[in-house]
Amino acid sequence: MSSVDSTAAQNALFEKLGISRGIDPERAGNGALGQSDFLKLMTTQLQNQDPFEPMDNGDFIAQMAQFSTVTGITEVNESLTGISGKFDQGRIATAANLLGHSVLVPGNISRPDEDGELHGVLDLPQASSMAKIVITDADTNEELKVIELGAQGTGLVGFAWKDIPADIIEMKKRLKIDATIDFGNGPEQLNPSVYARVLSASVGSGESENVLLDVEDFGEMDVDKAINFR
Repeated sequence: MSSVDSTAAQNALFEKLGISRGIDPERAGNGALGQSDFLKLMTTQLQNQDPFEPMDNGDFIAQMAQFSTVTGITEVNESLTGISGKFDQGRIATAANLLGHSVLVPGNISRPDEDGELHGVLDLPQASSMAKIVITDADTNEELKVIELGAQGTGLVGFAWKDIPADIIEMKKRLKIDATIDFGNGPEQLNPSVYARVLSASVGSGESENVLLDVEDFGEMDVDKAINFR
């Protein structure tokens, strides 16, 4: 049979089934048959099968299973798209709620908070016989406060300066925090974590869609790097 006859036969079959070979605006771009088209083809296949060599039940079930799988995947994709939209809304809400709060970040530069206090944390990998915090003016290196924490066990150790002079609070001076500890081998420096104010927050675009924070004195950072909020 020529290719012309084959095409004519196919067109006749599709016309009999009520399936258009033209471009359906609703299906343009997806190149796939719909559920009703599949059922029509399946019904016609059963009606026109050789009665002496009928379609194997296993083949019939396999075709139904394949179509059900494709339909299920489509529905899952639609559900995931909806869930993704909800996540986007959640990220935006999270970014908005962080404004005006302070975030605990690794670093040694801080400023008095809205209550006129300074707070930070040391993370001790082992027990220390001595722990001391020295706070200086970050711009002049003038020593302003020494906090003796004494012996401390393993884990997080908080520290605070609550009686900060009024002039430092009013000027919102940048304060440098130096931590000294002794694990048994003599005094050594340990990097602290301090609370810093969140100036702004936004949702990333492109490949990075995490919430981004603009933290005072530390610049932009991913919210995942924040240790704690207050």
